[in-house]
Amino acid sequence: MQLTDLTMLELARKLDAGEVSSVEATRACLARIQQVDPRIRAFLRVDEPGALAAAEASDARRRAGTPASPLDGVPVGLKDLFLTEGVETTAGSRVLEGFVPPLDATVVRLLKEAGLPLVGKLNLDEFAMGSSNESSAYHPTHNPWDVTRTPGGSSGGSAAAVAAREVFGALGTDTGGSIRQPAAFTNTVGLKPTYGRVSRYGVIAYASSLDQPGPMTRTVSDAAALLQVIARHDPLDATSAPAKTPDYSAELESGVRGLKLGVPREYFAEGMDPEVEASVRAALAEYERLGATLVDVSLPHTQYALATYYLIAPAEASSNLARYDGIRYGLRAKDARGLKELYAQTRERGFGPEVKRRIMLGTYALSAGYYDAYYLRAQKVRTLIREDFTRAFKDVDALVAPISPVAPFKLGEKVDDPLSMYLMDVYTLPCNLAGIPGLSVPCGFTKAGLPVGLQVLGRAFDEALLLRIARAFEREHDFFRRLAPVPA
Repeated sequence: MQLTDLTMLELARKLDAGEVSSVEATRACLARIQQVDPRIRAFLRVDEPGALAAAEASDARRRAGTPASPLDGVPVGLKDLFLTEGVETTAGSRVLEGFVPPLDATVVRLLKEAGLPLVGKLNLDEFAMGSSNESSAYHPTHNPWDVTRTPGGSSGGSAAAVAAREVFGALGTDTGGSIRQPAAFTNTVGLKPTYGRVSRYGVIAYASSLDQPGPMTRTVSDAAALLQVIARHDPLDATSAPAKTPDYSAELESGVRGLKLGVPREYFAEGMDPEVEASVRAALAEYERLGATLVDVSLPHTQYALATYYLIAPAEASSNLARYDGIRYGLRAKDARGLKELYAQTRERGFGPEVKRRIMLGTYALSAGYYDAYYLRAQKVRTLIREDFTRAFKDVDALVAPISPVAPFKLGEKVDDPLSMYLMDVYTLPCNLAGIPGLSVPCGFTKAGLPVGLQVLGRAFDEALLLRIARAFEREHDFFRRLAPVPA
């Protein structure tokens, strides 16, 4: 077994025992990146000096017997949405090319305080707008399980880097499934926490009422440990919930016996890939064998979630992206004559087609005469979707369902069909609209060897139960031990 094949907690135990150093682990990640990333293309930039300096400091703390946290010294990567002091941060867009933040996002600060070396910035769909990583202004990322296929989006770079063993864990963000869908596509674990559980301060915004950072790891236990580091109330973020952070590992091994798990019938719609459905159904049967009771439930407003999301999210994006005007930071059209031309040329050159599409959709939905007909109505339907979940959780402890209707698809297959691409998020969007937590855990493979993920949804701030449910399934299978056959 290679050093980079270890999970986060396995490496942490070796660091604690003095069997390996953080510098050795970080150098192993850097060597792995050099070996496989020319094919995977998960990274936008690697911060070798910064990562090695952090690793050396971690080793010094461990020698002194004062580690900063249980994960001190474990190298991780960051989706390129998190402001990182002194390291170029672009959100996968040309409009922020050359932007070097003067401060850290809160979650980046927490990772540094916990002693985790930050290896570099990971690719994403531009401004997190996409489901395949193909809208990145720089290059698409490739799925380590089949480099002709997408790793999912928008946190595809984070998922691919973890699956390819380039880092031991990573952070992503989830606006409509952008952590869970890439995790499902790459045989990794992805957790979207409750809205407000993890600070958004210093995270480049797409849709402010939907965005939520979260961990992407190889195992459920790793996800619990990484969430433990970043789940903190933050007075710098007005939407950060002043909720106490539980011990996410305390009940991890408690199993599911006696739990009621709801199966939403709307999440098994016509058109789902039969192999994906078979893997999910097998996982549901496994939960019954482990002592859980499956309960048929209905979330009737699920059919409106896609339309609701694609009114609310673009509207918020239209507002958030108005700040990229060529004046304050990032790209500036230097040959523009006059202010209006500067705005127009900067945004024309800086934004890609998908970002422009969503800005136009959002601006239209917010415009005079259409606000009530579109945006306001979408917010009312959002409330109905949230109420569906509230009613369901009166009868069940959590929900279990598919994440994507299909297995990882070919790069280029849907890039010219935006509607087909948007449909990839049909089972993940309701979670964000309701603000509840959602988790993706590997549950099988297709005959072609492509990963399939299972989604677990829970009540607000009940991430510990989701982790426990996912761990019960993971404990029975070796899916997380299967390594992606990354070509060098």
